[in-house]
Amino acid sequence: MFRSIKFPKLLYSYLATEMLAPFFASFLIMNSVFFLVKLIPFLNVVLELKIGFSDFVRLFLYLFPNMFLYSMPMAAMMGVIIGFTRLASDTEILAFKASGISLYQIIPPVILVSVAVALLTGYFSVTLIPKAEIAMKQLMFQLAKEKINKGIKEHQFTEALGDLVVFVDSIDPDTGEWQNVWVSDMRGQVNPIITMAQSGTMNAEIDNMLVSITLKNGSLHRPDERRSQIISFAHYTINIPLQPPTILDGEDVTQLSTGSMTLSQLQETATIVGRDTPRGRECLFQYHKRLVLPFGCFILSLLGLPLGLQAGPGKKGGGIPLGLGFFILYYIFFTLAKISAEENASSVLIAMWIPNSIFLIITAYLIRQAANERPIIPEKIKNNLLSIYDKSVSPYLQKVKDVFIKEVKKIRPDPLLTKPSPVVQDLSRSQLGPHYLSEGTIHGNVKSHVFHLPGCEFYFCKQCTIEFKNVEVAEQSGFEACRFCKPLLEEEKDRGE
Repeated sequence: MFRSIKFPKLLYSYLATEMLAPFFASFLIMNSVFFLVKLIPFLNVVLELKIGFSDFVRLFLYLFPNMFLYSMPMAAMMGVIIGFTRLASDTEILAFKASGISLYQIIPPVILVSVAVALLTGYFSVTLIPKAEIAMKQLMFQLAKEKINKGIKEHQFTEALGDLVVFVDSIDPDTGEWQNVWVSDMRGQVNPIITMAQSGTMNAEIDNMLVSITLKNGSLHRPDERRSQIISFAHYTINIPLQPPTILDGEDVTQLSTGSMTLSQLQETATIVGRDTPRGRECLFQYHKRLVLPFGCFILSLLGLPLGLQAGPGKKGGGIPLGLGFFILYYIFFTLAKISAEENASSVLIAMWIPNSIFLIITAYLIRQAANERPIIPEKIKNNLLSIYDKSVSPYLQKVKDVFIKEVKKIRPDPLLTKPSPVVQDLSRSQLGPHYLSEGTIHGNVKSHVFHLPGCEFYFCKQCTIEFKNVEVAEQSGFEACRFCKPLLEEEKDRGE
């Protein structure tokens, strides 16, 4: 008989709670930031179309699925990092290990939480985002049409249609049908085309994203210097381009895009237009993007485990800054993959999945290092990096610092640094502590046997309990200048020579 596998439910639920609490907090904070970023360009559309509060809420709800696609991976990663940073700082991880619970036994709840968040992200990516984009386009289109319709009033010339000017004698309040309509069309014309009709209506085909004016029983007058035309008609349709602002994040929301297509529609479109064409690669990129980002969410969540374990008792946790760095690096790789997929003829599949492959290897390596209680960066590599920094970067930084200090001295010279220290009093005795020392003398530290000039940041240190009337007396007493005052003394000697 096979024994049933018993999971430590108490342990797993405890760890899940530790991760989910900061996840929801991070999720709320990040979406609030994204909301404020989106709100500024969105207000222009709201004010121009005079959108009511309920429609405003609907429009923003349609934006949230796209925001969740980027906020959920980061929130999941931060939740795992913060949760395990807290456990490591409070020595709970150490207690787990002392009880015989290894890191690999802690991983299952992390995987479960990561899979749950990744599946939710995938649902937003595959299902809700296309539906939300289509619903937003239709709502924006309807609002734009209503703005135009409301702008057309009886006995008034309506200029809300751009190059089209409409005059309506009367409007039926029940059917909305116009009576005695006059339209001036200046689109692409030097002289306006005048259309007059007995009746007319405005129609909006939301599915086809088309607004049109239908006129009945009228005539069209086309003036021309050489040849004028008068055309009588029983039925005439004028298609109207939308003039109210419908641009959000650089995209016209009244136009269908690849973001509004389902996965099957993206594949069909790429096959029809050609997979190597720009339009085909754009469809394939959108297809793989909706699968890559949810899987990337799963990887980034797992990556938070070894980063959170970098903390410990009396040890600063560097997991959060490291997590932000890895998150930014992931999206840099993702952007490079996007550029490669859209511009080059290389396989979109390979280009789009390379970032996830790289980060999966990095995550597996870091988890292994954490399980073996090794640093995430081996000491040999760390020492080599520090050596390169000391030899290549540090000298240039020091030169920049020296130049900056010299320029500051030119602009605002310090009299204490350009003149010898004044002799305030003839002192050959020790005073009784830092509170009894005179200002303007040389202060000495009796423990380290260094002295400080006036203006040094350690001039009034707690250990400075003796003072000298000048530098010579201090040096004769066996004291030497501190590392900050030595350059000042050398400059004074150079000036004296």
